Amino acid sequence: MKRIKRIPPVEEVLEKYPITHAEKDLRSRKLMELKGIFNGSIKKKILIIGPCSADREDAVLEYAERLNRLQKQVEDVLFIIPRVYTSKPRTSGKGYKGLLHCPDFQDAQEDLSRGIVAMRSIHQKIVQNCQMFSADEMLYPDMLPYIADLLLYIAVGARSVEDQQHRLVASGVDVPAGMKNPTSGNLSVMLNGIQAAQAAQRIVYNGWEVQTDGNPYAHGILRGYVDYAGINHPNYQLESVEKLYNQYQQEGIMNCSILVDCNHSNSNKDYSLQGKIAMETFDMIRQDSRMNQFIKGLMIESYLMDGAQKFGMNEYGKSVTDACLGWEKTEELVLRLSEML
Repeated sequence: MKRIKRIPPVEEVLEKYPITHAEKDLRSRKLMELKGIFNGSIKKKILIIGPCSADREDAVLEYAERLNRLQKQVEDVLFIIPRVYTSKPRTSGKGYKGLLHCPDFQDAQEDLSRGIVAMRSIHQKIVQNCQMFSADEMLYPDMLPYIADLLLYIAVGARSVEDQQHRLVASGVDVPAGMKNPTSGNLSVMLNGIQAAQAAQRIVYNGWEVQTDGNPYAHGILRGYVDYAGINHPNYQLESVEKLYNQYQQEGIMNCSILVDCNHSNSNKDYSLQGKIAMETFDMIRQDSRMNQFIKGLMIESYLMDGAQKFGMNEYGKSVTDACLGWEKTEELVLRLSEML
């Protein structure tokens, strides 16, 4: 292991790219509304929607601006959060690892020090241009302080949900934290992660011994699972969700809530099925009051263009990781979902 250079301190980056008092107030209001959806006092549904990975700033900003215009059409029933994932887990350690690792999409050279600045910059520009605060995946808990004040939601991925540090850091954030079920589909792992995140914890974090208050808005995300033979299986249907609902009740978990991830193993990695899954889920909540209370919303992978491309092809607005719905299909889907509510 060879040292390359020191990464910029958190305080230095925040000072260089500050958030204004007006933006802090806006975030507080939006966060209060989001928490109201999770605790049941507000009846809207949540859509966390956007590219599988935030690759190039210009395309992501264009997507967010379109999403902001769409939000204004459906704001009575849907609370939209842009999905801006700046770090991407790679199963084999190969491939595009996100903006943090690769801040210049055309260069493709890894530079994490520049990546930290690029990561904050993209989140900040979405706030400034769209008055929206984003969701990001907490892949590296130590990186969270660089962007925490610009986020409205964090996700703990299927490969991180069993990790002690991810669970305990999630107990100290001020935003809802979604804990995905692991790729094996073991829901006990996810439920243990939720309970750890909801509890107050004493931990070591970024050179400090710290005390967390616990995060009552930690919740589960159903993303399907992969069996021992490598076959994908969904877990968003009524029978699966009812079993999880009963487990929540037995465990006495606060703010009994989940989101449904419409891609990944739920769609058998066929991005075009996301609309079907989204509408089936919303149909389920219309027909069952318990499911309406339990299912708070959806995650959808969407970008400017349909499908995916290989890293290095540089096609504007097309995913370089998981395939995504293009904008036209996305807009149509969001409007149909709003009509269902």
